[in-house]
Amino acid sequence: MVADAGYFAIEILLVAFAGGAIGAAIGGMAALSLSGLALVVGEVANAATGAATGSPAALGLTSLVGYGPALGPHVAFAGGVAAAAYLGRHEEADAFPYHRAKDVFSPNGARVDALLAGGAFGVIGYWLAALARTLALPVDPVMASVVVSGLLARIAFGYPILGSVRDGLLDMSPYDRGEIRTALDGTDEEAVTRLAVEPWAPQQHRWLQQALLGVVVGSFAAYVTYVTQRYYLAFGIAMVSLAVTVAGVDRLPIVHHIAFPAGIAALSMPAHGIEVALGLGIGFGIASALLAELGGRVLYAHADTHVDPPAIAITVTTLAIGLLTTAGVFEQGLIPAF
Repeated sequence: MVADAGYFAIEILLVAFAGGAIGAAIGGMAALSLSGLALVVGEVANAATGAATGSPAALGLTSLVGYGPALGPHVAFAGGVAAAAYLGRHEEADAFPYHRAKDVFSPNGARVDALLAGGAFGVIGYWLAALARTLALPVDPVMASVVVSGLLARIAFGYPILGSVRDGLLDMSPYDRGEIRTALDGTDEEAVTRLAVEPWAPQQHRWLQQALLGVVVGSFAAYVTYVTQRYYLAFGIAMVSLAVTVAGVDRLPIVHHIAFPAGIAALSMPAHGIEVALGLGIGFGIASALLAELGGRVLYAHADTHVDPPAIAITVTTLAIGLLTTAGVFEQGLIPAF
């Protein structure tokens, strides 16, 4: 299994490099959608055979591809994020409305420098997740790796950690008013079309929108997970839907960060019925939705590169689930390590 492969197994590092390079070539969001597709197919196959996720009998699509070193978000998506950060130093955005270094939607093609940057961060992402597992941290190691990798890319390519904060760290009203950076202080040398603040998901950037999405997606994910006993199924479905966003439909909500902790929480008290599962799913769904918005306002809206707000939310909520499990409140812990 990958969890036992160690830090320097050549074959795994080669796969992780390839996964990161693929994310750079097709774009981070497309890579995330492919990861979701592998999770859905893998979990459906596992459900059909009755194999537990991560067990020797389980289909490797889930643990070795969709959430492993081939297409796992810590590898492929992180590679796309790093490639965008690198290219932001060398070119301007075309159709993307934000800083070029945030463009995880557009494919970068077969540019050698982008592929190398993505591949390198694919390996870094694999190492970070492996380290989290080695330390037995009570958190989802994959999404924690995505957060740290995004911050490392920001540092490695010379971007400030928080960016330029003008009105207030959590204030999105300049975006609603359509303010641009050069109109505020006249010192920004970038294109005058760049917005003063850049919400990570403009279609859902208000607190009430996020909370309502938490209720809707949290209950859906909790139900799907409870009746199928598959941690990754609702999560994978939500990630597959990102393909619509990649295709240019900008109104589609981004919700995989809601589905994941909601599904885990739904299976955390197996002695209770579906009512408790749904309640836990809704509670963690709302919390994760709001945490993503908070993370986006702090680490994305004012900055130049993509540090993933959904990954921030999953990291915090799975940490909470892990601590509650350690304290004995929850009876079932996080997803087994692969």
